[in-house]
Amino acid sequence: MAERGLAGLRTRDLAQEIGCANGAVYNLVADVDELILRVGSRTLARLDAALSAAEDTGEPSPEATLVRIAIAYCDFAAENLELWRALFEHRMEPGKEVPDWAISEQMELFGHIYRPLAALFPKRNPQQLGITARSLFSAVHGMVALGLEQKLVAVPLPALRNEIAGLVRAMLVGMIARER
Repeated sequence: MAERGLAGLRTRDLAQEIGCANGAVYNLVADVDELILRVGSRTLARLDAALSAAEDTGEPSPEATLVRIAIAYCDFAAENLELWRALFEHRMEPGKEVPDWAISEQMELFGHIYRPLAALFPKRNPQQLGITARSLFSAVHGMVALGLEQKLVAVPLPALRNEIAGLVRAMLVGMIARER
């Protein structure tokens, strides 16, 4: 998946790479959906480590922390493009739900955004902070997704980092002003 993306995932190729029969892959996972979710879990753990490093480095203000987290997210996506894309492209088979463990892992990452927002907006309740965290993530994710496209809308990575930092700062200035 890291090389060929979600569309390039073939259990036959995986079985050959790990040295087992194709059917033996299904002794490890129930189906292709679980295989993709398990790879996604490893990707999310690496993303969590990158965001944690960004959270813990540099100026401790919540604003600066949120900017660092956003740029770390962009850098992770750029460095792990196919795995990062797979997190968002995968769709479960019809009628099948994403397991609770996978949802929990995804939601835990919002803590990186939630904590600095809670420091900035102590009067907001957890639900409001959660919505703000998801909104801020959506804005940054959209910029990253479009900015890293290999098409007309591609943005050079240094410029994308600067634009993301500017967007996060502008959103925070607006939200802080609205709180007053």
